[in-house]
Amino acid sequence: MTYVTEVTATTGRRAVSLGWATAANRRLALRWLRRQAHRLADGPGAAPEPVPSAARDVRPITFRSPGVPHGLRAWADDPDQQDQAMAHLEAGGHDVLTVLDPAVGLLVTFAGWRVRSSRAVRG
Repeated sequence: MTYVTEVTATTGRRAVSLGWATAANRRLALRWLRRQAHRLADGPGAAPEPVPSAARDVRPITFRSPGVPHGLRAWADDPDQQDQAMAHLEAGGHDVLTVLDPAVGLLVTFAGWRVRSSRAVRG
């Protein structure tokens, strides 16, 4: 079953996609989300902007609260958290992880969901 994964950033009422990908199964979907958590934790970048649909990695953003990158790495590297995320995807859950940068009121959401047909995938 195909999965779509996406990372979004929300400030106030405005949500912006930082990037998305498709995966052949939930394990690969979770792997992509983990890689993006590390990518965001490790890299400075510009303010959130839409990315082209062909992008395979999210655009990095700058966090103002120092604990946010640490929290992203901790989630991505914790086997128990990953088991919970896998179970959440298997059960049909959508949002896998949401982190808040309280310094600027930025919510970053990591999501994944099943699609029944390849025609239902974003494009």
